[in-house]
Amino acid sequence: MNQTEALLARVGAREVLAREMTSALPNVDAIVAHVREAGDAALAECAARFGDPAPRRVPTSEMRTALDAIEPTLRDALTRAAERIERFARAQRDAFADLSFEAHGIVMGHRLIPIQRVGIYVPAGRHPLPSSLLMGAIPARVAGVASRAVCTPRVTPVILAAAALCGIEELYELGGPQAIAALAYGTALVPKVDLIVGPGNAYVTAAKRAVYGACGIDALAGASEIVVAATDDADARIVAADLLAQAEHDPQARAILITPSAAFADAVEAEVRRQLDELSTAQTARASLAANGAAVVVPLAEIPALCNALAPEHLSLQGAQAEALAEQLRTYGTLFIGGAVGEVFGDYGSGPNHVLPTNGSARYSSGLSVLTFLTVRTFERAGGAVDPGMIRDAEIIARAEGLDAHANAATIRLDLSHVEQSDRGVCDERAGER
Repeated sequence: MNQTEALLARVGAREVLAREMTSALPNVDAIVAHVREAGDAALAECAARFGDPAPRRVPTSEMRTALDAIEPTLRDALTRAAERIERFARAQRDAFADLSFEAHGIVMGHRLIPIQRVGIYVPAGRHPLPSSLLMGAIPARVAGVASRAVCTPRVTPVILAAAALCGIEELYELGGPQAIAALAYGTALVPKVDLIVGPGNAYVTAAKRAVYGACGIDALAGASEIVVAATDDADARIVAADLLAQAEHDPQARAILITPSAAFADAVEAEVRRQLDELSTAQTARASLAANGAAVVVPLAEIPALCNALAPEHLSLQGAQAEALAEQLRTYGTLFIGGAVGEVFGDYGSGPNHVLPTNGSARYSSGLSVLTFLTVRTFERAGGAVDPGMIRDAEIIARAEGLDAHANAATIRLDLSHVEQSDRGVCDERAGER
């Protein structure tokens, strides 16, 4: 095959690792500052400027009406997806617990406390994404978030229906960086939130970066990506379908095949070409593959290290070696083991979240989950006489740091500790006399 004509360009491991996937984000500081200063007036001006609908809060009756009116098979599919996402979220929540134990005279531990108010951004550019609404709203509800506000650039029947399914009572027809700024700083229309989650385009991502500090954000999302690691006994049709499913997202999406077999890479290339001809999204997928598609042929033993270094958003393992490879992998947004499970299932509600780290950030971060909406609050209280040895250790370390008030704050408690120990001894003696 002529390499220059390949949709999945043959590249080496070093080349695919060297590819720069991050690009400079647009400057949205002026928009963010305008919203912060002018509030709703700025939101209206931005909508007129960018040709968006006038900002509004959508009545809950409009959401319920849309849920009743959408095509029944779509409504049922959304309902079942919501149920599966909630089942997984509840299982996650049940796996995390409050903690309390006593040591050196102190009862200590932590409580898991939900964030009070969360903003959920739902893109509606090329396609409305009700699945992203489910992925943000349901784990937040399961975590116990008291107030959930959803922003989307254009409401559509399917977005409205998904909001109704999630029990959303606060939905705004408002998008772009101005929506992020409104959520972060608050306006008369949109009350301020504590955390903003959800994917968006480069302008939304830039706005999330700009407002961080005024509120929390989940992540700075880049273009979507998949790595499929497959041996030559995998099904080339399935591998090609998974690569194309990612490529059709966006011209900047990244789809990479890693395999020990050059012949298998050729077979996948042929399948990609065949399936591409049948796609209504072929233009987008072709542009994505031309810019970021790749096939990397490396020995089987090198695949785990390459996958860990790439730290992809989605990582699919296909072929007889899938389970063995999975045991050696550490960095990915989510992992699909075996050709029977597809990234498309994760996208549309098998259970785990589809809002995931991109651009290699899986090396240090996780995807959206119930944990995103929980804070870990530690506590300490006296459980008896505080250990004098621990008090003296605190004094020694404080003085080594030159912080005398800290040292005094420790030693002033030594007398209290001795009194409590003395009182406890007297009580123990009296109890023995009885």
